[in-house]
Amino acid sequence: MDIQILLAQVEATDAFGELAPPMQIAILLGALSFATAALVSLTAFTRIIIVLSFVRRALSTTEIPPNQVMLGLSFFLTLFVMAPTLEAINTRGVQPYLAAQQSEGTAPEFGITELVTVATEEIRRFMTVHTRGNDLQLFVDLANLPETTIAEETPLKVLIPAFIISELKTAFIMGFCIYIPFLLIDLVISTILMSLGMMMMPPVIVSTPCKLLLFVLVDGWQLISKALVSSFVI
Repeated sequence: MDIQILLAQVEATDAFGELAPPMQIAILLGALSFATAALVSLTAFTRIIIVLSFVRRALSTTEIPPNQVMLGLSFFLTLFVMAPTLEAINTRGVQPYLAAQQSEGTAPEFGITELVTVATEEIRRFMTVHTRGNDLQLFVDLANLPETTIAEETPLKVLIPAFIISELKTAFIMGFCIYIPFLLIDLVISTILMSLGMMMMPPVIVSTPCKLLLFVLVDGWQLISKALVSSFVI
């Protein structure tokens, strides 16, 4: 059943309000879990967190910055990247919905169904722009959809996995480009230590301060943030 039809039926019958409080709490907790999955799968979060994880691993600082800092930075960078989409949802969906709920004496013309439709359209537009054509075509073929299907008409069950693997590919490409300079530092340090006869000293002990110094001198966090945000600009 289509989600818009289901929401329309729930809204018309006020089924949620008639449920027992424990059931309402259970449904709200399930909705929060779905919202977390949506944050990871339908936004820029996947690409950002993977690239930042590559940066931390390339610096050989496996626990610095801590996971909480990485998640926080990824979350707020995601909000920054998704700001135009969120503003469109607010303008076209949230504000008309709130205005309709405040109207008295008549049934609201803009309900939760229309709000979900607007949000779906905006999220679909964002995912379509940042999904590679060959990735989308792969899932179109797997779903046996007609060849005439265009991106705007692609079902979400096809568009979402195509968007995710496209984001994974982009994130790994960016991670590879970030990893190369630090790998060269490791090779240089290893060669120097071997030439000095210090073969028993782990190269990472010497290379880590060198990589940190280089990263700070070039203002690495600024460059990484700029690259991540710019990768979503069309």
